[in-house]
Amino acid sequence: MYLFNILIILSMLILTGCPSSKSGVVYTRDQAKQVQEVELGTVQSARTVLIEGTGSVVGSGAGTIIGAIAASNVGKGKGSAVATIIGGIAGGLLGAAAEEGVTRQEGLEITVQLDSGKILSIVQGADVAFQAGERVRVLSNGSDTRVAR
Repeated sequence: MYLFNILIILSMLILTGCPSSKSGVVYTRDQAKQVQEVELGTVQSARTVLIEGTGSVVGSGAGTIIGAIAASNVGKGKGSAVATIIGGIAGGLLGAAAEEGVTRQEGLEITVQLDSGKILSIVQGADVAFQAGERVRVLSNGSDTRVAR
């Protein structure tokens, strides 16, 4: 029984995968070899923000299964069934909160005045620092925009 529980937990962890990056220097496979429009500009300001984490069914689903399995060993008969249900609900809530916390990341809100005079605000991962007055490139492909040196 314990081996079965461990296999279920490991399966859920494997299925969780890695969260998508909001970095300004990381590209998805689909973004590679795609044309991007480039505009030049000057950073007006950059401030730290928090990019909320993901909230998919994976975290709550894994938590539900783990909570139900853990609680199923409590009591006998109807007591065990009630404990399993309560454990599943509590596990689902904890799993969803854990997923959001693990995938949350620090970001930057970068305000850029383009050479055309237009002002943009772009939020991306805080893996590259930008300073006011710095010359940058704003890369855009219609759905994604990023600030780069």
